[in-house]
Amino acid sequence: MDQTRALNALEPFLALAKSATSPRAAADLITQATSAPNTYVFAELLQHPNIRKLADDPTHSASLRLLETFAWGTWETYHSTPNLPPLSDAQARKLRLLSLLTIAAEKPSPAPQHNLSYPSLIARLSLSSPLELEQLVTTAIYENLLSASLNPSAQTVVITSVAPLRDLAPGSAATLLNELGAWSARCDSVLAELQAEIDGVQAKAVKRAVREAKVAKQVKGATEGAEKREGKGSKSSGKGEGAAEDLEELRDEDAMEVDAGGIGEGKKRGGKVGGKLSR
Repeated sequence: MDQTRALNALEPFLALAKSATSPRAAADLITQATSAPNTYVFAELLQHPNIRKLADDPTHSASLRLLETFAWGTWETYHSTPNLPPLSDAQARKLRLLSLLTIAAEKPSPAPQHNLSYPSLIARLSLSSPLELEQLVTTAIYENLLSASLNPSAQTVVITSVAPLRDLAPGSAATLLNELGAWSARCDSVLAELQAEIDGVQAKAVKRAVREAKVAKQVKGATEGAEKREGKGSKSSGKGEGAAEDLEELRDEDAMEVDAGGIGEGKKRGGKVGGKLSR
């Protein structure tokens, strides 16, 4: 549950407080407000002048202290404060839920979640059994007061997050500032770790880019060298083939000349021989 919803639930009682001019009416209004569903913040009602007047009324001042208990106190606070009005069943359920929020928010672990034991919660909330505790925690979960899970085998309540619905008690600003300072320091630490991770990733990316550029340059150089060598080889091979063809042609021409010369000489010799025979 967010604060807006809780504040909206309190609005009708703030309107009624304007007409609660008598101490009795103001005390009855406090009973109604602390019993109503979804009313989990009471600071504005506490600040209303007609409610503040109860501090000066001996008969009804206890109602004002009860409202303060609902605003920032716990079940233990109620039982340790004398002469408070008795609680109805609805008020007891509401105060236990509010106390559970406070307990769940106490000494949070640095981890995303922390555990609360069944025996500790049962004792602090004056519950009678683990089943009653589980019902209370389940109600808190369904009303979006906290994010949690039950682990009956380990007898623990695993708290993940708590709704910021408790009012700030007087004099607790210093404690709150210390908690905020510690939270800010944890955030700074996480941010520094994330920045270190980012710097590392960027450095690796730069090294990889330089390495890839170097490899690409080497590949380009090797490719161009291979193309040049292939070009020269093709040119030399062409010249060799041309020379071979020229040589073959020369050989053919020589052979033809030899053949032609042999035939002529044979004719001449034959004529001479024939001439001698005829004589």
